[in-house]
Amino acid sequence: MNDINPVEFGKMKEQIEHLQKTQNELKKDMKELLALANQSKGGFWMGMAIASFIGGILSLFIRNWIQWWSR
Repeated sequence: MNDINPVEFGKMKEQIEHLQKTQNELKKDMKELLALANQSKGGFWMGMAIASFIGGILSLFIRNWIQWWSR
């Protein structure tokens, strides 16, 4: 019942350490991806704000231009 093979135990220990290292690397990569996604999300909303502002200014000029021509 207590037959633990030291060679097999050493192999399994090495595999566990390798998996832990891989997991830590994946966690780091996921954090970097999340930061990149958050940056692009902020850029998207800034672009939407600029487009809305330009659209508002253009509609104001076009409305005034149409009213001026309708006199």
